[in-house]
Amino acid sequence: MKKIGVLALQGAVSEHLDAISRTGATAVAVKHPDQLHDLDGLILPGGESTTMRRLMKKYDLFETIQAFAKSGKGIFGTCAGLVLTAREIDGSDDETLGLIDTVVMRNGFGRQKDSFEAAIEIKGLKGDPFPAVFIRAPYIASVGEQVSVLATIDNKCIAAQQGKILVTAFHPELTGDTRLLELFIASL
Repeated sequence: MKKIGVLALQGAVSEHLDAISRTGATAVAVKHPDQLHDLDGLILPGGESTTMRRLMKKYDLFETIQAFAKSGKGIFGTCAGLVLTAREIDGSDDETLGLIDTVVMRNGFGRQKDSFEAAIEIKGLKGDPFPAVFIRAPYIASVGEQVSVLATIDNKCIAAQQGKILVTAFHPELTGDTRLLELFIASL
């Protein structure tokens, strides 16, 4: 059975833990670097990327997560997690984990009042379109050669993968649909 952690510093932690449990995998709330050692994968949830970055630095998780990914473990970044995993944030000097060769646009779809839901097609998922929930969502402005674009909306990349790093601009944990999470777990 796979053991999947959720970075539990801020954001949609309980929703991700519940979704992981629904897949049959073991869910772990991660607050300390030593908790990463026996995980197969880690989810960086939605929330506020600046706050999450500061807390990751404060609790010595920033470099530990980078080392976790470099060791071949999987990371799934949703919304703020997508921002944190990027190589660069457009128009910002904020440090990122640099785990996926992307440039992201923070709040690319607008502010809180511009949040929306959409049924989207995701490469690799069978069946009905995925019910994506966008809340102050970023998008991926550009991708490197090694990055596979998995989904777009309005010609903006909203899901991508590079090796074992999967990112989405939306919140899959806020739906009852675990197919994307299952795809992530199966890749580990």
